[in-house]
Formats: sequence, structure tokens, C-alpha cells
Amino acid sequence: MSVQAADQGRGGGTNALSALRGTTGPLIGLILLCIFLSFATDKFMSARNLLNVLDQITVLGIMAVGMTMVILIGGIDLAVGSVMALAMMVMGYLANQVGMALPVGIILALGAAAVTGAISGILITALGVPAFIATLAMMSVARGLANMITDGQQIVGFPSWFSLLAYTRFGGFLTLTVAVMLVVFVLGWIYLRYTTGGRSLYAIGGNQEVARLAGINVNLYTIGVYVVSGLLAGLAGVVLAMRLDSVQPTAGVSYELDTIAAVVIGGTSLSGGKGGILGTIIGVLIIGVLRNGLNLLGVSPFTQAVVIGVVIALAVAAEAIKRR
Repeated sequence: MSVQAADQGRGGGTNALSALRGTTGPLIGLILLCIFLSFATDKFMSARNLLNVLDQITVLGIMAVGMTMVILIGGIDLAVGSVMALAMMVMGYLANQVGMALPVGIILALGAAAVTGAISGILITALGVPAFIATLAMMSVARGLANMITDGQQIVGFPSWFSLLAYTRFGGFLTLTVAVMLVVFVLGWIYLRYTTGGRSLYAIGGNQEVARLAGINVNLYTIGVYVVSGLLAGLAGVVLAMRLDSVQPTAGVSYELDTIAAVVIGGTSLSGGKGGILGTIIGVLIIGVLRNGLNLLGVSPFTQAVVIGVVIALAVAAEAIKRR
């Protein structure tokens, strides 16, 4: 029964074409957007700008994989932006002020981010707190802790090799940060498509009670996806620190909204049980290309927020119409 629910969420097929079936609308939207921008500005289709788009979506792309898994089970994680800031501050504090080796600081920062996800998952499963409230509380706690670490001050100055990883293009085009994002994409796609755990997430999103009766440990998987979401938010924080060569407790404000938007635009249903990593990749690209194109066209950040909000509303409306 759980396998059937999973297959329905994944399009009912086992090949690549069936996996792409649910992403047709977002993919067409991405292609049309690229065609429009290529005519609207001659800078958009340049190799340099396209590489910049890839660099710019790394943080969003990494977090969106974790958010995809959370939304697939019918959950939500509003804490990812604050958890990202917390991981950045833990890493910066341990490396720059305590004197730990930076790799050790990164590992401990990722551990702290994973713990926040575990706490959210336990609140949801053991105490029955709605996901919206549990992660909203964690958003506040994580942001507060991030500010407490340095009393709201930023930390600057990391080893030169650290920031160079975000700007050195190996082979002339691929930075390490983009490579990390691509690895996360591939691992997430393989997990959801080819493992029992991935099928279980679809089954839980389709119907938790049915999944439980089918022998799936719903509580364990729920905690697990929130741990993954927190861990990937922490990893995104490390990547952002590479790009900025600094960390600050105000980082990541509203990133949870962009992350949810990318997942929803990519076709993952907010009610759970339907969607996947391929759609999320397209959703991340749509937001990245849209922001990049609007910047090239000289559109103000305030107008950009309006445009992206309209795109999100249209994506959700399209999903609702399709379900009818």
C-alpha cells in the first residue's frame, strides 16, 4: 500500500520520462523566461552571467532539497533561514574566537544545525505540536542564539583558502560551492527515487495513517527529514560564509520563504505526497533566473519582491486547478 502511494506521488512510472512528467509546467515556464530575458537584455545569455546564476543559487538550492523532503511528508520548516545563520555564527565563533581549526568548526556547526532539526521533529512527533508552530518557535530560538553568540556582531576574516573555494572555477567553470549543490541534488534525487526511505516519504505525505498501518515508522522518518533540513540549512550557511568571507547573525532573513517558493514552484504539493527533486531544481532555477534577469533589467528590489510573490501565487493556483 505504501509503495502504491509512493508511485502515485512520483508519477506512477519508473523511468526518467515519468519523473519529468510532473515538472513539465515549471520547465516550460523556465524556458519561456530564459527566452524572454535573452531578448530583453543581451547580457543574460553570456557564459559569464549564466555561471553567475549557478553561483547565486547555491545557497537556495542546497536548502531546497531538505525543504522538498519536509513538504513531501506534508510538513513545513520555517526555521531554515535562522538555522543557517546559527550555523554560520557557530562556525565563525569556534574558528575565529575560540581558535579551533576551521574544518572542526564547520563540522560542529553542521551538528548544531542538525540538532535544531531534531528538536523540531521531536516537538512535532512526541508532543504533537503542529509543524508550523514548532518550526516557527525554532526560527525564533535559532535567530536569538545566533545573535547571542557575538552579541549581534558579525565575524570577518577567514583563511584565504576558504573564500577561494567559492570563486575558483575548476575546469574554468565549476566552483566548489556549485559542485556541493550538485552533489546534494544528486543524492536527494537518488534517495527519493530509488530507496525504500524515499518511497516511505511519499507514502507518509499521501496518508500518514495508511503509512503507519503499512509498517512505516512515521515518527522516525518525520524526525529524520527535519534533521536533514536543518543539516542542509547549516551546509548552506557554510557555503554563504565562503561567498561573503564573513558571518553575521542577520543572515538568512526570509530565506525560508524563497526556499518554500522554489519547492512549490517546482511542483511539490504543499499537502504532501507529490513532487520531487527534479521539480525543485527547476523551481530554484526559475527564482535564480528571475532575480538575475530583473537585476539586469534594473528592476528595484521592492518590485522584484512583488514579481516573485505573483509567480508563487500563480504556481500554487496552477496546482489547485490541476487537482480539480
